Amino acid sequence: MRSRKIRRGAVAVLAVASLGLAGCASDDDGDTNEPQSAGGTWPGEGNADCEGLEQLSEFGDLTGTTVSVYTSILPPEQEAHEASYELFTTCTGAEVDYEGSDQFETQLVVRLQANNAPDIAYIPQPGLLRTVVESGQVVEAPEPTADNVDEFFGEDWKSYGTVDGTFYAAPLGASVKSFVWYSPTMFEENGWEIPETWDDMLALSDEIVDSGMKPWCVGIESGEATGWVATDWLEDAMLRTAGAEVYDQWVNHEIPFNDPAVVEALDLVGGIMKNSDYVNAGFGDVNSIATTAFQDGGLPILEGDCALHRQASFYAAQWPEGTDVSEDGKVFAFYLPTTNDENGRPVLGGGEFVAAFDNRPEVQAFQTYLSTDVWANQKAINTPGGGWVSANTGLDAANLTSPIDQLSAETFQDPEAVFRFDGSDQMPSAVGAGSFWREMTAWVTGDDSETALENIENSWP
Repeated sequence: MRSRKIRRGAVAVLAVASLGLAGCASDDDGDTNEPQSAGGTWPGEGNADCEGLEQLSEFGDLTGTTVSVYTSILPPEQEAHEASYELFTTCTGAEVDYEGSDQFETQLVVRLQANNAPDIAYIPQPGLLRTVVESGQVVEAPEPTADNVDEFFGEDWKSYGTVDGTFYAAPLGASVKSFVWYSPTMFEENGWEIPETWDDMLALSDEIVDSGMKPWCVGIESGEATGWVATDWLEDAMLRTAGAEVYDQWVNHEIPFNDPAVVEALDLVGGIMKNSDYVNAGFGDVNSIATTAFQDGGLPILEGDCALHRQASFYAAQWPEGTDVSEDGKVFAFYLPTTNDENGRPVLGGGEFVAAFDNRPEVQAFQTYLSTDVWANQKAINTPGGGWVSANTGLDAANLTSPIDQLSAETFQDPEAVFRFDGSDQMPSAVGAGSFWREMTAWVTGDDSETALENIENSWP
């Protein structure tokens, strides 16, 4: 799964600015979250394949109905999604009409303005969810969906699908950003150990320097979204040094963007990203970070020129075809270590949320299906090449064929994990998709932490 942050760069400001929507009413029959039944006998009755989906019987016989789904997820990922819906059709009788778009964020806004909302949309940012909820067209999630989220997801995940105390959207897919990519074979050859603390990671970096190699390779260039990689570094550091509560205050601007806690976290990142002894292996000096494409950032590992690359689980798609991505392979990842024991085991990540614009029985049934452990495992089974994972605790990691997906699932399901969604995706777009990216790029190429953070603070709308 690629970062939705990348794709939204050019359209996020437009989406938020243009959604001063005139509160169009949706075509639903009310705002109740009680399950709506179509009547009739549940088609899944007595079908062993529908075991575990008994909730769907509440919606009745949905044969002859169709649910429209609108999303930014395109081929080849689309095929696996559509295959995972076949069980829903078997058990309910309803069909699913899937539509993907590479202009999803912009076109969803256009469709809402025209009162032409899809039945379901997969929303890739909590900030965008809040914006579309303000249109008055998103309907509250049905009770069975909420029950599933309570059972299979942590409270933090449910909170990202909740706006002003009302739960609208269940989590769908997810990605782990708190990873460091490395080469297991390189580590074994050199006798290097995976670090367990941030200090261990710095000690390892020094050991690699002593061996004659710059340890870290980094790339933050991403067209109009250049700088987003560096924002992820800061967000991960904030969770480790300041903790989840202060991180939330920072994201919500309850403390200034340039609060001393943020300065401390950015200086911690600077100890790696702006350390000329550590970066930028395979590309050049520190300044080369800003001109190195994020897609290329970790590739020097394959050439033996770099040992460490902090990037999300979705970076697995950037390794050349045929690369052995496994615990004993050419490349793999380990959890970005913590700086102390006080803030738990923070996990930074991203994902999508299922928002509905109608409460017809078939729409509510599909929302409920997507929130089950049954669907999560169906999706895993129907993604044989890997590249997808969910924070659903009912997901059996054994059904994930990719070792990095399995590691991601285990990371999400760790009882010590404290998950937080990507911070910039929750901030106003003028900051999260604007000044934050720009100032982090300026910081890499010369500005000090105080200057960069003050500039972002002054840009907050």
